[in-house]
Amino acid sequence: MWDSIVVGGGQAGLAASYFLTQRGVEHLVLDANPAPGGAWQHRWNSLTMHDVHGVADLPGRPAPTRSRERANVAVPSWFAEYERELQVPVERPVDVTAVTSDDELLVVHGGARRWRTRTLVNATGTWTRPNWPSYPGAADFAGEQFHTATYPGAEHLRGRRVLVVGAGASAVQLIGELAPVAEVVWVTRRPPQWRTGEFDPQVGLQVVTEVERRVVAGLPPTSVVGATGLMLREQEQEAARLGAYDDPRPVFDRLDEHGARWPDGTLERADAILWATGFRSAVDHLGPLGLRGPEGGIPLVRVPGNVQAATTAARDPRVHLVGYGPSASTIGASRAARRAAMEVAEQVAAAASRQPAVSRSA
Repeated sequence: MWDSIVVGGGQAGLAASYFLTQRGVEHLVLDANPAPGGAWQHRWNSLTMHDVHGVADLPGRPAPTRSRERANVAVPSWFAEYERELQVPVERPVDVTAVTSDDELLVVHGGARRWRTRTLVNATGTWTRPNWPSYPGAADFAGEQFHTATYPGAEHLRGRRVLVVGAGASAVQLIGELAPVAEVVWVTRRPPQWRTGEFDPQVGLQVVTEVERRVVAGLPPTSVVGATGLMLREQEQEAARLGAYDDPRPVFDRLDEHGARWPDGTLERADAILWATGFRSAVDHLGPLGLRGPEGGIPLVRVPGNVQAATTAARDPRVHLVGYGPSASTIGASRAARRAAMEVAEQVAAAASRQPAVSRSA
């Protein structure tokens, strides 16, 4: 029996392991990926360390500053080094399919294996749950379709006509990469919300507070990043000069063999569609615990005075979610991991005071 099991070995999972180790909590990290790196190892090749601006930092260690190296190479290498130096107790690949309750303990199911634990820190993020919208005629479209999670890079789409569908930062960034080499049509469900003024700490607090309000109420979380408004970075200026952001089209009614059609019959021909339509939280394995509220989200317990510290599931306080709701950002995940580790340590100490120690086995 373990004191805690961390599900997910990406940025949030490693942060949780760091703080659990600090507090002397015996734990195990289960990671579905065959190698270190979390979602970073699956990002597109053109994303460099220059683009990520230090957001790959881990507790106690800053990320390397190899600015021109591919992020999907540099960050996994950095995570592997971190795991070795800190001796992170990780097992991989383990695909956790369910978490169930057995009296006072939780049972983590992964294939034919089972792990019993007093507490669980869920750090599975969103990358494995891309949101693919369903439109009539999608199966008839003769071109290629990609999601942000499967984006093949600008060279693959060079010289082609591409519909980029999405209203968030990913759409803006991918258009910035594609517009200089391809013909891009931007399609968005809502008009782009461009950021006006500086994104200062006060604005950031307001955004995260709204996300926290939603998850505490049991509503599905919205994106922290998406709520901050859009802005153009240096690498998107060429696309802006070409007019790629000037005239976004509203969402079409259906797809056909040649492209997208609007209700008035207008056809926008396309060779490819890139769905920059976001991700959902990867929490299906927690389904047997009945954590969701009537509004569809997992309600979290509010921590007064710290909006990114809401990690404890209201319906089962043994479960802590890091990288969900208000902590769904690289910086927020580390802060939430610290809070979750504190809660776990208190729960483990309380459990130990109620019964004799039990030997662990996996």
